[in-house]
Amino acid sequence: MDISAILIDWFPFLVTGIIATVGLVLSALGVGFVIGLPAAIGQVYGSRPVAFLINVYVWFFRGLPLLVLLFLFYFGIFPAIGLGDVSPFIVGAFVLGLHGGAYQAEIFRGAILSIGEGQMTAARSLGMSRTQAIRHVILPQALLIALPGWSNEYPTVLTDTSVCYAIGVAELLTRASVIVSTEYVAMPIYLACAGIYLVLNYVGMKGLHLLERRVSVPGFESGGD
Repeated sequence: MDISAILIDWFPFLVTGIIATVGLVLSALGVGFVIGLPAAIGQVYGSRPVAFLINVYVWFFRGLPLLVLLFLFYFGIFPAIGLGDVSPFIVGAFVLGLHGGAYQAEIFRGAILSIGEGQMTAARSLGMSRTQAIRHVILPQALLIALPGWSNEYPTVLTDTSVCYAIGVAELLTRASVIVSTEYVAMPIYLACAGIYLVLNYVGMKGLHLLERRVSVPGFESGGD
């Protein structure tokens, strides 16, 4: 059997899976950022009840396996609130975002805490409100500090997308499995699938490292007062 011919014939089919996988990654990172950054601010600067609720969220989504969360939302929560017809892709992206947001919250929280308290004091002494000080003084520095750790979320989310296969998202692994069940050739197809994941990981991390170098500030160090 000519494996190369099979891969060529099925390549457009695989491309749709690659597009879905990349879409899941970008959506999950975006949702995670939108959730994680405010959650980190709430943990550090919020009231005790707010910090408690955020800690419960972080504990819940970091404590459950991703597959359990996917089943819980896809077969339980979404149908229960009348959203049972939502596509598996949206559910997968949303759950990946919630899951990743819990981890991103800890990344951003650590970065915020690394900023010396003296900077908040200095900003307040200049007449800034607490919100203005967080927005204009603390966050710009914290985001620079958090970027390397946040970048490491990319390969984690990329590999996590394969779990969405379980709820029927037509991502890369799902497409590869269809080819295997049709052509009755497993190892070469899954090896090709693995190679694609490695390429996506390399390209994504390369881009993020370029971003880190572009926004880095020479001589900038965390934790200074």
